[in-house]
Amino acid sequence: MAKILNTSQEKYLNSFISTKDSLLKNIEEFAEKNRIPILVPSSANLLEQFIIMMKPKRVLEIGTAIGYSSIRIARLLGKQSILHTIEKSTDNILLAKENIAKASLQNKIKLIEGDALRIMPQMKKKYDFIFLDADKEDYKRLFDYSMLLLKKDGVIFIDNLLWHGYVAAKNVPQKYKSSTKHIKDFNRIFMMQPSLRSVILPVGDGVGIGVKVI
Repeated sequence: MAKILNTSQEKYLNSFISTKDSLLKNIEEFAEKNRIPILVPSSANLLEQFIIMMKPKRVLEIGTAIGYSSIRIARLLGKQSILHTIEKSTDNILLAKENIAKASLQNKIKLIEGDALRIMPQMKKKYDFIFLDADKEDYKRLFDYSMLLLKKDGVIFIDNLLWHGYVAAKNVPQKYKSSTKHIKDFNRIFMMQPSLRSVILPVGDGVGIGVKVI
């Protein structure tokens, strides 16, 4: 597997990260054991920093998985704020509901069941912050819908844009070639989007951050 950071650098940075919360730790362990992709701690910490700084009223998450990032976002939202999160996997939805209930955040998180590609075109109200972490082959279409739903001066936060480092690798394993091409094609679109000020940071698996300026 390609590396985004040198091992020594990654080890040093990770030395500052520890999950003290028992629920989050249990979710992390469950996800690792069952190979369910969730945000790595460094990316989750960066996500939280943006929520703290922006104090968004309305947040949209595309790709709930088992509720890990949903919980981390919702815990930092103000009293009048809400997180809408979309998930199509029935197995993940059951697990996410359990975890959200354990966190007592049912009043802050509205889990929308179904395919985001069908749900997002029906949405009318705009969002201050959008977190995109879904199927990579759908990123372009989900991004287009996100831009319609993102308020001016709002932020879009996108995970996996360095894709295990393969987007910059000369040799990509066969099973990653298709997904790597999807991400590379998407990155060009993301970085050239005229309505955004965009950047890709080497945090976790690569985080894209865009501020809507138009």
